[in-house]
Amino acid sequence: MSITTKKQSNQSKNSANSVKVAGIQMASSPHVSSNLIEAERLIAIAANQGAKIVVLPEYFCIMGVKETDKVAAREKEGDGVIQRFLAKMAKDYKIWLIGGTMPIISNFPNKVRNSCLVYNDKGVQVARYDKIHLFGLDLGTEHYHEENTIESGNEVVVVETPYGKIGLSICYDLRFPELYRAMGEVDMIVVPSAFTETTGKAHWESLIRARAIENLCYVIAPAQGGYHLSGRETHGNSMIVDPWGVILDRLPRGSGVVMANVNRDYQTSLRNSLPALKHKTIKAI
Repeated sequence: MSITTKKQSNQSKNSANSVKVAGIQMASSPHVSSNLIEAERLIAIAANQGAKIVVLPEYFCIMGVKETDKVAAREKEGDGVIQRFLAKMAKDYKIWLIGGTMPIISNFPNKVRNSCLVYNDKGVQVARYDKIHLFGLDLGTEHYHEENTIESGNEVVVVETPYGKIGLSICYDLRFPELYRAMGEVDMIVVPSAFTETTGKAHWESLIRARAIENLCYVIAPAQGGYHLSGRETHGNSMIVDPWGVILDRLPRGSGVVMANVNRDYQTSLRNSLPALKHKTIKAI
């Protein structure tokens, strides 16, 4: 597993101690065009309230009736309706936009990469993370096997922004703490997700808060939340959690926005008071 850090120029002198961030919750449909309209409405709300970093949920652009629907909607990196939308939103609203996830062409004709694309406030794509851990569940009547339609990634990605280092992860990655240790000391972690209601009700909040606490960093976790035409129910409960594990904002269900201030002075004070990251004795593999 390799680690990639995407750097932007003038980071140190542009760094801010506090920034408003937002996570967007949706209940996306199989129709890309209608999902993009709803995403823009919510992005506008976040940007107009001062958010400088906005994060969309997993598959904000399509939650298909069949698992193969996302394969039909896949795009080549750097070209396509969804990517043009993300670039335009970032540029128009002057925000750093983390595009949840979208299907990108893979090495196999019947599979996609589940990709998280990051755009700076000029609308330029500056990072891409492909989901490493693929969800599998056989529990009662629920059966999910992402490996049938998704090719896994193999790179840990951290992107440097004017507001600090952000570690990228997606949904099921949340269950693998070694991924976050491999990121090093980051200021924020994003976890765009589409947790099922069953697994979300049991584990979502516990996992999000654990990742924040053990890494002493902010976690922005936007999610799908509601019923989808496939019959799937997603858990919602999008949230932003601080480095002490405190939930700063939460949205249980439906479309909407969660917002909070990321205060890096507060984060630094916590890391100085409880230097757990310096006490690690086992290196991430």
